[in-house]
Amino acid sequence: MSSSETTTDHDTIREWIEKRGGIPTVVKGTEGEDGEGILRVDFAERDEKLEEISWEEFFEVFEDRGLAFLYQEETKDGSESRFFKFVRREG
Repeated sequence: MSSSETTTDHDTIREWIEKRGGIPTVVKGTEGEDGEGILRVDFAERDEKLEEISWEEFFEVFEDRGLAFLYQEETKDGSESRFFKFVRREG
């Protein structure tokens, strides 16, 4: 099964990211007037362009921007998937 799901549940998002070795980050230098940068998740080999933030900061930006988390549990062949993206909430 390779279907995608969408959620705004913080526990589900955090568990999905941590299970895959990810950490919450923002892109360095993208902070706007609101002080919030572009959200990203950094996996395994850390990217120097990303700055680690707390889960609290991550979800504050997530909520302020009205985002939802679109993700996939498994790839078509049944392997664990890292596919996700941030999308605007519907409604």
